[in-house]
Amino acid sequence: MFDVEYKGANAVVFTTKKTRVVFDPNVSVAGGKDVSAKGDIVVLTEERLKTNTESKLLFDGPGEYEASDIALTGVAARRHIDTDEQGKQSTMYRMTIGDIRVAIVGNVAPKLSDDQLEALGVVDMLVIPVGGGGLTLDATDAAAMTRQIEPRAVVPVHFKDDALAYEMPQDAVDTFVKELGAGVLEAGPKFKVKNDASIPEQMTVILLTRS
Repeated sequence: MFDVEYKGANAVVFTTKKTRVVFDPNVSVAGGKDVSAKGDIVVLTEERLKTNTESKLLFDGPGEYEASDIALTGVAARRHIDTDEQGKQSTMYRMTIGDIRVAIVGNVAPKLSDDQLEALGVVDMLVIPVGGGGLTLDATDAAAMTRQIEPRAVVPVHFKDDALAYEMPQDAVDTFVKELGAGVLEAGPKFKVKNDASIPEQMTVILLTRS
């Protein structure tokens, strides 16, 4: 049905039978290589994570979207660094591929409102940054938000990586795993979801190596 890959920072790629969906392709903000997305669908949780690649479609804010074999719902969210005057500068997404529901939350304030949780709905897989350092949710806040959302699979991103150069030091992914206390599946560079049964029944952390 689809594959999931982690590219560093907040960049994740979902490849379905019909299309390739790239979330937050700008990895150069963390000293890495931006994800090529020419001819693909690009989805941004923040404007600063955009690249100059010519994408087929670009979704970058709240709303309802459909393209190829995916459906997206963008939900406005406040980053923890935003003031009241700045408003909500981030967008969370609920993406549906077949009968699998995925949430991608980006860099957001620690606690979701009831309205935001309702908009995300039932979630099978969650992609969530965990490194902290003033840039993202730290391990404690990421674990708390994961428990709010209650996914069956959790894909942590934006954590310590010696090959990248984040603006601020990031916690190791093991810190999040320990804080959450869920089981772990080491999936390597790609997690393949063939059907609903591919996703564990009990909450499990899917550890992807950056590809």
